[in-house]
Amino acid sequence: MARTPESSVRNERPHDYRGAFDAGGTRTVRKREIPEVPAEPGLVVEDPASGFCGAVVAIDARDVTLENRHGGRRVFPLRPAAFLYEGAPATLVRPSPPGAGGAGSGTAKPAGPARSASGSVHVANLRARTARAARIWVEGIHDAALLETVWGHDLRVEGVVVEPLHGVDDLAAAVREFGPSPARRLGILVDHLVDGSKETRQAAAVASEHVLVTGHPYVDVWEAVKPSAVGIRAWPKVPRGTDWKTGVCDALGWGEPADGARRVLGAVTSYRDLETPLIGAVERLIDFVTAAHEG
Repeated sequence: MARTPESSVRNERPHDYRGAFDAGGTRTVRKREIPEVPAEPGLVVEDPASGFCGAVVAIDARDVTLENRHGGRRVFPLRPAAFLYEGAPATLVRPSPPGAGGAGSGTAKPAGPARSASGSVHVANLRARTARAARIWVEGIHDAALLETVWGHDLRVEGVVVEPLHGVDDLAAAVREFGPSPARRLGILVDHLVDGSKETRQAAAVASEHVLVTGHPYVDVWEAVKPSAVGIRAWPKVPRGTDWKTGVCDALGWGEPADGARRVLGAVTSYRDLETPLIGAVERLIDFVTAAHEG
């Protein structure tokens, strides 16, 4: 009869079930604690949802910026158990300022002001002011959703209402009906505002002392979202004559445009996820419609 090798017997360990069941024989489930890890500069973590792995280069009250080995940067929201640190789930938190908790002899550096998603100073305990007569118009609901995500705090501070136009084909008539005036300014955000475009001609026809039209060069506001924010290298080229959103979703395998919208809009958490031309265009409109009317 063959003998079991001694080394094999020596390495076998019985299962330890102590603490796995309560007195009544019911299996106990222990909730695993997720550690909080200070997001010190240079700390390497991974976002499991996108697979993006990088070192911490910046952090604020809401977001952390990671940079991968190719120099690419992405901004992620600070959520519980949202990252992998050394292969295990972890919650990133802001590091304690130098000198906090009695460590060291230096004086802690005062924390800077909290920032909104647009990068402006966050107004604590905000009560939205009464809406101004002025308005900002955008082409569609996706434009309006992006403005709410990034500039919603600023708009409530200033009492500015954003309204979707659902297209600019009859822009001149809409502006006449609105009746701009010194106390009733109108800002309009337009897609594809480039030389020779239909949108540029329409903008020129309505611009006045009390109407400012700004825009970005992209065919659709989705394209003003940085590709890296949605996990792609670049926005696909869509053949002329094909609906742009449909063409993009087909090329990327995103399903219907409604599915693509959820993906794109859900990826934007702050101004860092947007291209500079859109940021500048929106900031100019907010400044214009909130300018104080003298007299």
